[in-house]
Amino acid sequence: MKIAGTFILLIASLVSFSQDREFPDYRSKKENFSRIQEKDIRSDVACFAIGGMDESIGKGKLVSVPATKYGSDFITFSGNNLQVTITAGTFDESAHKYTYYNKVHLVKIDAKPFYGSYDEKPETTIQSVVVLLNKDTIPIPQAAYADLYNPEFTYTDKSGVVKSYNNVYLSADKKTVYIYMLKRSPKSNYEVTWVIQDKKYLRRVVDFGFFK
Repeated sequence: MKIAGTFILLIASLVSFSQDREFPDYRSKKENFSRIQEKDIRSDVACFAIGGMDESIGKGKLVSVPATKYGSDFITFSGNNLQVTITAGTFDESAHKYTYYNKVHLVKIDAKPFYGSYDEKPETTIQSVVVLLNKDTIPIPQAAYADLYNPEFTYTDKSGVVKSYNNVYLSADKKTVYIYMLKRSPKSNYEVTWVIQDKKYLRRVVDFGFFK
């Protein structure tokens, strides 16, 4: 499988996003790239995230950890004494409460806005994000992915080659790990970067609304 360079494949299709909705968007922008205060993290994330494209000029490339295994419901990245596995699960409609705008548009699940199927009930969830670094397990809290739905691990291009927009990156000093995932959909898309620093989960960066 080939891991696609996000900028190379997506820059042509990146468009300005207009919030021409018939209903409100309650998703917060507090975790957007534009809100990152840490200079080192902001500089690194700008190297690969769509949200940081305006600041990517002149940035070098980070060391990436290749995808070594994948399936319809998981993807694994391995290398540099690091292994990351993201696994999907089935969305259980009966286990949640729903908030509708004008009784039609789904805007919140369990009283929280969500990503990946905004206005519709999701089909899949992110069940887990497992990180092994130098044989140590790095706990990723469920809150870091509980509101992210319909993950997209791979796609097949026109020539039949399986590729992925997702990747794992390392900072220059190898102390920070960036786990990047892109959900690409004309109606409801998002990108998330989970940041691990000094073997501890630090934060996530979430941007959305890129493609018409």
